[in-house]
Amino acid sequence: MNFDHSILTLILLTPLVGAAVLALLPEREDQKLHAMGALIVTLITFLLTLHLPWHYNYSAAPGSFQFEQNLNWIASPAIRYHLGVDGLSMWLIVLTGFLAPIGVLASWNTIQLRSKLFYSLFLLQQVAMLGVFVALDLFLYYGFWEMSLVPMTLLIATFGRTENRRRAAIKFFMYAFIPSAVLLVAMVWLYAKTETFDLPALHAMATSHDIVASPKALLLCSLAFLAAFAVKVPIFPLHGWLQEAVSETPTAAVMVLAGKLGLYSILRFSFGIFPEQSHAVAPLLIALGAIGIAYGSLVALIKTDLKKLAAFSTLAHVSFVVLGIFTFTVAGVDGGVFQILNESLVGAALFVLLGLLYERYGTYEIRDYGGLASRHPWMVTMFVITTLAAVGLPMLNGFVGEFLILSGAMQSAITHHVVWTVVATTGVIFGASYMLWMIQRVFYGSIGHRPGEVRGWDLSAREHLELWPFVALFLIMGVASSLWMKAIDGFGAPVAGYPTTTLSAVNTKEAR
Repeated sequence: MNFDHSILTLILLTPLVGAAVLALLPEREDQKLHAMGALIVTLITFLLTLHLPWHYNYSAAPGSFQFEQNLNWIASPAIRYHLGVDGLSMWLIVLTGFLAPIGVLASWNTIQLRSKLFYSLFLLQQVAMLGVFVALDLFLYYGFWEMSLVPMTLLIATFGRTENRRRAAIKFFMYAFIPSAVLLVAMVWLYAKTETFDLPALHAMATSHDIVASPKALLLCSLAFLAAFAVKVPIFPLHGWLQEAVSETPTAAVMVLAGKLGLYSILRFSFGIFPEQSHAVAPLLIALGAIGIAYGSLVALIKTDLKKLAAFSTLAHVSFVVLGIFTFTVAGVDGGVFQILNESLVGAALFVLLGLLYERYGTYEIRDYGGLASRHPWMVTMFVITTLAAVGLPMLNGFVGEFLILSGAMQSAITHHVVWTVVATTGVIFGASYMLWMIQRVFYGSIGHRPGEVRGWDLSAREHLELWPFVALFLIMGVASSLWMKAIDGFGAPVAGYPTTTLSAVNTKEAR
């Protein structure tokens, strides 16, 4: 067995072993010991994830998986330890590895008590997310999917900033757990019909219509899958947990709270196992995506709490992805997958910056701020760059994803696609409005009440180290998106139903 065949297991084991070692360390007065240990573990994990794009075969056949490890695990029911990546999951794994050390750095000064528990849970959350992205056995995937709920719930309940943290944690858990129980029932039913949990085998059976069941039963099963994933995204109107969870969750955890797991699962499982059923519900999901964009943007416009504004901004951005992927066009699917990366990076940078403001001034209320630009020139620079990436300024990463999604929406054969594209486009305008309004209120004008009482300070060396990688990626992904698209293309073409040989030309033409 060479390194390529074991790399995915190593990526999973590194944070898992790190979490176990941290849990065994004694609590000490020097809380930085646990932070330093977590930083080392996350950096090693990130370096391991970089092996994937470096050795990825970008000319491989569409629908194939690489770096596979497929071992017998349980004979009956037939459960395998099957791992692999393709153009959809590879960059999500690298993204997860990239965000983890930044999350540790963002928590460096804010986590003063029970740091051993915090960093152990944080590393377990990373294991769960990586496992979701690499698992090619439904049962194995479900184990990682459920595992992701526990550390996040405990992080919210234990390290939330207000007395509302336990309520937010319970709400998040119940919203996610109940649909997941229905998902398990659907998986067991699917196994009874196919006698396999193996995802590539299920893909092949779905393509050749070999899943023996009535159309109504398959539709109900597909809806059970979709409901569990939609809550985790969240798709409007299943976002009831989002505002409270975002408000309470520590910066390191809120960076990965929404979007990636649910959107990936829709693309991987709903589209892969239930392609016909996914096409059938596409008109509804396109409508919900467009409504979610407009609704999230309009609510963000009236929010005076920075964290709550960011929560509804997240809803608007993930709704853009939903709109794109359910168009079932090359541009829409490719743009949607690319936008998952963009939303994750921009959202993470925004939450890090909001955390830095809170660390200095102890409030998220916009009305308490004002006039910070003269005091914090580097901070306002980072805020402005992140805002411009979020609103889709050309030359930055957000423009590429939004342009492809809106182009794909206009090309879609789904009924009323033009109407919903126009509605979605208004979200771009509203998004620029609430983000620029936030910058103006916080950083310009006269000095606000809170800065008048507390002096604050500009970015430290550690904080520069947290933020400059984001700035570099915003620019590189904006001007050299083909570095990412050449892997994403291999996934987007079969989903959209286009010949792979024409895909690169189509994307190049649309990007121009």
